[in-house]
Amino acid sequence: MKLTTTTRYGLMALSDLCAHSETEPVCVNEVASRQNIPVNYLERIFAKLRRAEILTSVRGAQGGFKLAKPAEKITISEIMNALGENVIFGNCQTENGCENANLCPTFELWRRVKNSIDEILNTTTLADLFNTKIALLEKNFIDPERQNVREKALLNKKIQEGIK
Repeated sequence: MKLTTTTRYGLMALSDLCAHSETEPVCVNEVASRQNIPVNYLERIFAKLRRAEILTSVRGAQGGFKLAKPAEKITISEIMNALGENVIFGNCQTENGCENANLCPTFELWRRVKNSIDEILNTTTLADLFNTKIALLEKNFIDPERQNVREKALLNKKIQEGIK
């Protein structure tokens, strides 16, 4: 399972708001710039999050967006649902069902995987994500696994730029 860009950007932007919107609303352009997200894309994401009552908007010269409730009260599952992200493994978990569910050897595996992921998403809050980022910054420690992932991304970017 791979999250959509919309969900990844939404989580990044909301984490950014945790750091910057405690007292005053934050302009979409500011968040987009800090998180390297296209402004028009982020505006559509914020519109979905506002409709889901995760964000509130303030009009005017000093306007922008703020969290509608404390970050401790916003679950990752709630955010994903607002953005239309579904965690699904196989047809057996869709509305359409699966004709082979009775004898499928993987049915129970996918159900357990989905239940485990749902439990994590339902109990992890936006505040948890933000606190993780703060802890990483405070530690000034580079996790080897994170560094490896970053190096792969930079290498792939160089390769892609070389192709163009």
